[in-house]
Amino acid sequence: AQLVESGGGLVQTGGSLRLSCAASGRTFSTYAMGWFRQAPGKDREFVVGIERSGGNIYYADSVQGRFTMSRDNTKNTVYLQMNSLKPEDTAIYYCGMYLGGAVRGTPIYWGQGTQITVSS
Repeated sequence: AQLVESGGGLVQTGGSLRLSCAASGRTFSTYAMGWFRQAPGKDREFVVGIERSGGNIYYADSVQGRFTMSRDNTKNTVYLQMNSLKPEDTAIYYCGMYLGGAVRGTPIYWGQGTQITVSS
């Protein structure tokens, strides 16, 4: 599968951004999807994951209440709406496709990443 993220950029503290991740090469609706991020000098960390049907969404504590993930299976796309951004949200954001329909384990396909920078 190919995953292509878009929507990154520079934003001030408290601002909002919306990321998109378009998938191709697989039956998109079959697979759970996730967003991860990696800040400089840190490991890649889980941000949010959504099951294949969109029925269950799992958020990291650090973004709960500020970020919203959604998916449109007719467009083979997932979205990440990020509100109330903080400087500690600065990272490269990656979308990933899981092996099955559940948010479990590590994604098997990754996008190229998109940079989010939150200025203070």
